[in-house]
Amino acid sequence: MNYRMRVATIYLLGFFIDLVNMFIANVAYPDIARRFAASVSLLAWVSNGYILGLTLVIPLSRWLSQRIGTKRLLMLSLIVFMAGTTGAGLAPSLSQLIAWRWLQGVGGGLLIPVGQTMTYALYRSHERARLSSAIMLVALLAPALSPTLGGLIVDNISWRYVFLASLPLAGVTLILSALWLKPDARTTSPEPLDLSGLTIACSALTLILLGLTYLGEAGHSGQGGLLLAIGILLMVFFVRHALRNATPLLNLRLLNAPLLQTAMLVYHFIPGIFTGVSLIAMIYLQAQMGMSATLVGSMMIPWALASCVAITLTGKIFNYVGPRPLFIIGCLGQGVGITLLTLIGHVEDITITVLAYLLMGFGSSLCSSTAQSSAFIGIAERELADASALWNINRQLSFCLGVAVMGLLLNLMLSAGLPASQAFHLCFLLAAGSVIIPVRYCLRLPNRSLVLTINKEKK
Repeated sequence: MNYRMRVATIYLLGFFIDLVNMFIANVAYPDIARRFAASVSLLAWVSNGYILGLTLVIPLSRWLSQRIGTKRLLMLSLIVFMAGTTGAGLAPSLSQLIAWRWLQGVGGGLLIPVGQTMTYALYRSHERARLSSAIMLVALLAPALSPTLGGLIVDNISWRYVFLASLPLAGVTLILSALWLKPDARTTSPEPLDLSGLTIACSALTLILLGLTYLGEAGHSGQGGLLLAIGILLMVFFVRHALRNATPLLNLRLLNAPLLQTAMLVYHFIPGIFTGVSLIAMIYLQAQMGMSATLVGSMMIPWALASCVAITLTGKIFNYVGPRPLFIIGCLGQGVGITLLTLIGHVEDITITVLAYLLMGFGSSLCSSTAQSSAFIGIAERELADASALWNINRQLSFCLGVAVMGLLLNLMLSAGLPASQAFHLCFLLAAGSVIIPVRYCLRLPNRSLVLTINKEKK
């Protein structure tokens, strides 16, 4: 195994760990809710706490890499992650569980941007579609196996072990990082940390998520609206600050790159919305339809099979057809799949459930693999670290906002007095209809010129 394959393997393992911890907890939510008497909006913070920790630490990836080197940074991240994982599995209260999940996210948050920067620097642009496909195909094991494994753990042992299950893999990744990665030379004159930008960005993101959470709770809508408004204002202030700063925390000017911009938008409306739909679907199928946790978790197997087909297809035809048709087909596929969830009326409706997850898996993964393949086309190598940080912040934020928005919609409908089944169905229909936004945006891509650019690099 050559060095770039070893680096890609470390990156893949970090990505795998991230996805395991994002998907495995969903199937345990009903048991966690009963244990701590928690509402859907509070349960969302078991996921949001983890994703928030991931998102807040990603902007520090380049600065920390310059200070201590990528190898040391990856190993330190894994140690912090393992500490947070242990705490989450032993947490005696919901608030402590959320806090440990946040620490777990802080530890795992640097694995992907640092690993991605190292890996993509070793591959040329026309090689990245197949690289992305290989990475995402292996990473499919996480969403395929983790809910099924989580369901078996919840039904037969305890919900606590869904968090502890990732410890062995994190330990293996730590050992491989120590053995395989070369120590890199630290920068002699690293850039100063944009501390004010970091403070503003973290505050804005936290307030936005808190605002969305409180908006969905009875008696807290005014407080939620105020927090959301302050968070949005702070985010606007952060954007202005970053554009005026000579050494900003994040190089937001890279967002002018059409492909990076489109890929980030698609991630919010397709994989991001799916994450929120997956959360409420787990609750709907168990609490409303009476399906077991094991059966509901196993629905991610057809999802993963369809995802495998979509990702393989992307790797084979991306360089020839370009991103636009793949994006559009993927968006529409997810929309139809989510719509089918509204047709599930009984525990025996397994065929419809499987078909819904097949379509959601194909559509979501076709979009995510296409986005991963196209996002960095046209980005100079010296800007890869900044682009990777932006990409991964957006990816984590899309998951976080997807969960928060879908939880908010469900709570608002339940608070308005709608019957539970109608509230779930309306949430699914709104999520399905949202795919129109990225479809309209993707229609503007100059697809023919992109295909020519990609194929020129192969020569």
